[in-house]
Amino acid sequence: MASLRLRNGKWQVQVRRLGYQSRTQSFLMKSDAQRWARHVEIELDRTLIPNDVRALAKVTVADLLIRYRDNVTTGKRGIEPERKRIASFLRQNWSDTPISRIHTRDFIRYRDERLRLVGPGTVIRELGLLRSVFETARREWGYSSLENPIASVKKPKAPAGRERRLERGELEGLRTACKTAANRLLLDAIHLAIETGMRRGELLAIRWKHVNLVTGVLHIPITKTGMPRTIPLTERAREILRERKSLAADAERAFLTSANGFRLAWERCKRRAERAGCGGIYSLRFHDLRHEAVSRFFEMGLNPAEVASISGHKDLRMLMRYTHLKPEILAAKLARKLPNSSGD
Repeated sequence: MASLRLRNGKWQVQVRRLGYQSRTQSFLMKSDAQRWARHVEIELDRTLIPNDVRALAKVTVADLLIRYRDNVTTGKRGIEPERKRIASFLRQNWSDTPISRIHTRDFIRYRDERLRLVGPGTVIRELGLLRSVFETARREWGYSSLENPIASVKKPKAPAGRERRLERGELEGLRTACKTAANRLLLDAIHLAIETGMRRGELLAIRWKHVNLVTGVLHIPITKTGMPRTIPLTERAREILRERKSLAADAERAFLTSANGFRLAWERCKRRAERAGCGGIYSLRFHDLRHEAVSRFFEMGLNPAEVASISGHKDLRMLMRYTHLKPEILAAKLARKLPNSSGD
């Protein structure tokens, strides 16, 4: 129903309908306000499916989240992180709200509360998931009268891309710390990440049937972007893989460890390196080695298309975010002299 009131010399009209976001507009003339209200109500009547509103009142946000988790999330590669986010959503008070009464302001409040606890990147991903849940309900589950309450929620400003690369002495510090490990798996993975720009999950998924040490290429059938790629191997990368194969000739994969086991080994390695005097290395993430690799590819003289074919970036802007060239390298190029870019 529509409500009118005179405020600051203008007629303000608001149309409210169960299952829809309220619509508000201001007019100088009362007749214009009434005409607009009738138009909006007719428009809502035309789009409203019988019993839709009644159905919305029986379904909670939690019902949508659970259905999405069980039917949509299961088909994604990032299944575990998304399940954890949904489990967190289910603990929020607003998850018990019927979808006919959920409002944008509920998620604006949630956004602001979360920003006091986590970074903007995390909040952006959470809002993106919630938006997808409501859009799926609207477009595929028959709740066509449901307006997406996330659509009007302003996203926080995205954080600046990380510029972390290996500092002088850090690679040697990691090498030394890895010598105390039970095996050289982590050290080989660190070097291979720098040589190839592969992600941690791609490294751990390397299967010998996808490696051709004769032609020097490695096929990656499953990637984050969903597009398989085949990358060239440097001579150092070939040496690492030859050594890995000699250590476990009968194994199917090059790195026989779980993702969690690898993560723990990486954290222990950094702690050992920091205790040994490699200050600040604990801030290094394994994914930063991908930044290091991409930057080195450019410093070697490869063009963006060549680097993208190795790294798998489909968006040139994202590729540039991964690229942090050392000023001294650029200065040397201007002087027609290219020094060692290893940083160690």
